[in-house]
Amino acid sequence: MEFFKYSRTFDFMSKSKLAMLFSTILVLASYAILATKGLNYGIDFAGGTVVQVKYDTKAPIKAMREKLKANKLFDGASISEFGSPDEVVIRMKTTTGNVTQDIGDVTREVLKGTGAFEVRRVDIVGPKVGSELKEKGIMSLVLAILSILIYVAFRFEWRFAVASIVALVHDVSIAMGAVALFAIDVNLDVLAAILTLLGYSLNDTIIVFDRIREGITKSKKANLTEIINESITRTLARTTLTSLTTFFVVFTLFMFGGEIIHAFAFTLLVGIIVGTYSSIFVASPILIFFGFDVKGYHTKLAEKAKREAEKNRMREQFESGVM
Repeated sequence: MEFFKYSRTFDFMSKSKLAMLFSTILVLASYAILATKGLNYGIDFAGGTVVQVKYDTKAPIKAMREKLKANKLFDGASISEFGSPDEVVIRMKTTTGNVTQDIGDVTREVLKGTGAFEVRRVDIVGPKVGSELKEKGIMSLVLAILSILIYVAFRFEWRFAVASIVALVHDVSIAMGAVALFAIDVNLDVLAAILTLLGYSLNDTIIVFDRIREGITKSKKANLTEIINESITRTLARTTLTSLTTFFVVFTLFMFGGEIIHAFAFTLLVGIIVGTYSSIFVASPILIFFGFDVKGYHTKLAEKAKREAEKNRMREQFESGVM
């Protein structure tokens, strides 16, 4: 199935300055949001207790608050809807130190008289465990980024490598800014979404860069802008189909997957959009900004081919006994 005919080349780079300005504004806005609002760490990283309660009818949140206030165990607890009006979660920043005390049983006892309900889930994470999870999560993110840096450094010419790293920073910054803006709880699932975004964004950028490098190698044109426009146009069908199919799957999870997977799906949705955008309008223009020399690249390729031919000639002479 062919959605795009290659008889026409789209002039993407004519919009690159406007796109870079737009990206700069988004990234700076994301950093401003992260600096002012900060990240809303969930139970995985901050520690605490979460109790999920489902009622047969609409949850009487006001009555629940009055009941919980009477028990010191629930001091400072917050109650919020969890996907539907009949389901709520009770969040506490503290944990019970009594190992024989079942927080689920205590909740059932405290909420007696508020209606027919069931306790569906109880999650307890101590502050020490939460701190360790946060440290390990940050470490895994740093190791993933370092691995990508090493791979890109060996895989591409340095301008391509710098452009791909800038695109990654752009995507992660905007995704984290969106998470902070909408007060999404940052748990292990959000971290998993960010790691997935790193791989998705880099893969998309590398495919575009491979086609650009192929265009530089095979094309007789010396104008880098024209080569980039032609290369992106040729990958447009693949990029559109891949991004749309991924987007629709994640959007389905976001809409119908329930609150449990909401944060993961939201982070990925933002990441897919900005990752596809950055591969075209962020990573590619950076090659032009750094002054990538097409003629110089052709010269390097010619010299490399000459050296390889000379090595092969000497190897053949050695194997035949002629020196």
